[in-house]
Amino acid sequence: MKPVVVVMGVCGSGKTAVGRLLAASLGCDFLDGDDFHPAANVEKMRAGTPLADADRWPWLDRLAAEIGTRLADGRGAVVACSALARRYRDRLGTARPGVTLVHLDGDHDLLARRLAARQGHFMPATLLDSQLAALERPTADERPLIVDIAATPAAIVAAIAAAIAHR
Repeated sequence: MKPVVVVMGVCGSGKTAVGRLLAASLGCDFLDGDDFHPAANVEKMRAGTPLADADRWPWLDRLAAEIGTRLADGRGAVVACSALARRYRDRLGTARPGVTLVHLDGDHDLLARRLAARQGHFMPATLLDSQLAALERPTADERPLIVDIAATPAAIVAAIAAAIAHR
């Protein structure tokens, strides 16, 4: 049975890059949470408007259902999702057996530099501060793997894969 790994963090933390590499390493699918957003949510974010919880619930419910399907059929997946607040992680079901929560953590300056260099993404760098303000860091009872994003993506993936293997 392959694991389901939810890779969380603010914009610019590397959820997609690390998630894709981790999925390849684990031999499972990569699911970008952004792909589960309805068009209205994408337009709000593109316009620099933070989402409200009412915008997020249907999106999180779609992701939670996909996670449940992956757990049930044993295919596993790596899911990239901001999951900034505990209530969002609870809605996703990250505490379910078989799910590993990974928090990609980094300092503001590094995140801002990454966002400034990123091209073609709908999330503007102006939302970084609101995301950091909304971030509720995972607590010990969530059993997160907390990984510093200052390392290379390959090193981050190796650390995550090793930690998952020892769980």
